[in-house]
Amino acid sequence: MDYNDDDHYLMVSGIQHFEFCKRQWALIHIEQQWEENVRTIEGQHLHRNADKPFVREKRGEKLIVRAMPVKSDELKISGICDVVEFISDDNGVEINGAEGKYLPYPIEYKRGKPKKNDADVLQLAAQAICLEEMLLCQIHTGYIFYNETRHRVEVPLNDEIKRKVKLIVSEMQDYYKRRYTPKVKTGSFCNNCSLHHVCLPKLMNKQTVKSYIEGRIKE
Repeated sequence: MDYNDDDHYLMVSGIQHFEFCKRQWALIHIEQQWEENVRTIEGQHLHRNADKPFVREKRGEKLIVRAMPVKSDELKISGICDVVEFISDDNGVEINGAEGKYLPYPIEYKRGKPKKNDADVLQLAAQAICLEEMLLCQIHTGYIFYNETRHRVEVPLNDEIKRKVKLIVSEMQDYYKRRYTPKVKTGSFCNNCSLHHVCLPKLMNKQTVKSYIEGRIKE
């Protein structure tokens, strides 16, 4: 769920693809390959309630903004936060159209349950980095709501995780500029990939997916 004002602004959501599998990220974001499966369809359904652009809801001392576009000019990334909760706080920042000051807390909605890797946390941290740059503030906490467990997890967004995001984005930008699709080790995790049938791991040492498909079309 992202927007790109400029071709060289990479999608924030791509960070979780990159963390899961660098090849998967390249197939989606460089070679423009995509294959829907049950997992991606369920994920889209989960986001429907959150994806109502520029909808604000006031609940006491809390301002809830859904589907908020964000970007970082420094990192050249852009995306949409599922939900940002602005909590009234004298140490916060002013929000256009709202009285007082608020501290922002990004909230990401996920289809399954907490992952063993940091993919979800890194995506949330990237959203926080964008919000910090846009609002000139510091964000130390965010939340991830997992649909399978129906539980919202509090996520510390410290300097270490933000540094990791910046390193990952730098690598993504390098691959994107070079139009480079990396080779990776395959494993059982490949069975959970939405691009399992277009990745063609047996051909990784011979040609790119794009060149393979173009060759079949010409046959």
